[in-house]
Amino acid sequence: MKRVLILCTGNSCRSQMAECLWNDLSGGEWEAVSAGSNPAGYVHPLAVKAMGELGSDLSSAESKHLDRFVNEPFDLVVTVCDNARESCSVFPGATKTLHWPFRDPAHATGTDDEKMTVFRSVRDEIRDRIASFLDSGK
Repeated sequence: MKRVLILCTGNSCRSQMAECLWNDLSGGEWEAVSAGSNPAGYVHPLAVKAMGELGSDLSSAESKHLDRFVNEPFDLVVTVCDNARESCSVFPGATKTLHWPFRDPAHATGTDDEKMTVFRSVRDEIRDRIASFLDSGK
């Protein structure tokens, strides 16, 4: 099984959704984990809600520090924000590194419904990017 580490700064939104989506979309061919360079200590409730709309449960997910994975081998490391790319430009144990920047839905403003629109949009962008990557590898 191939392994991917998805990195972000806070590991509360984008990387958490990406981890879940990668595991769901890869059909058991990949093991995805995520971490942050400065973990928020929680998974954003709207990320949990956005993934729940797809039937995925993030309610028990935890925000993790990237140090937890430093000594582990990965076929791929994907940074999903510019800050993570800068702080994790070289990751020991990574065969390949990609940078896929997505806007941070945690910065969305407005009503809860308006914020959810942003979370859904980012979730769908991440899902499409992962699906495209997985399809190109087959």
